[in-house]
Amino acid sequence: MTDPSSTPEQRRFALVDETVIHEGRVLTLVEDTFRFEDGAEAKREIVRTTGAVGMLVHDGTHLLLTRQPREAIGDPDSLEIPAGRLDKDGEAPLDTAKRELAEEVGFAAAHWQPIVRFQPSVGILSETVHLFCGWELSAETADSGEDERIELVRWPVDDLDGAIAAVSDAKTLIALLWAKANGLPGV
Repeated sequence: MTDPSSTPEQRRFALVDETVIHEGRVLTLVEDTFRFEDGAEAKREIVRTTGAVGMLVHDGTHLLLTRQPREAIGDPDSLEIPAGRLDKDGEAPLDTAKRELAEEVGFAAAHWQPIVRFQPSVGILSETVHLFCGWELSAETADSGEDERIELVRWPVDDLDGAIAAVSDAKTLIALLWAKANGLPGV
């Protein structure tokens, strides 16, 4: 364990070696070796991704959520905000959010507000997730080219507590708790 009185300078580290264990379509798993200021080294397995966006969108009356199977956690009916990966080189997170909203649920939003960006699991994952709120919706479709099984769920905006109780996904909980604390713009 590190001395609790250590300074930021003493906690600095540098990457000294990286071994790629697996390189996939969505993620890369590496084992990195880091050297600290005192000379000690530590190995860490890290999952690297390009990041993601999540969109809390509403039409003034309903939130537009998605229900889809999430095989990784064994849930055939995960309730979430629309989301997608930052998978196009040079595309800004807001532009990704706009594209993914059309691909996932067939809508565009006239107004956007950033909510927050966060790292979901800093011990093993390099990912940053950018959350946005969108409103004043219109129909707009785009094909993602991916095999997704997404059902659109319209959830009443006046039942944020019910939505919070119905989800377990971190990005969705953060967005819904933000809406509960701050209100939804455009309502």
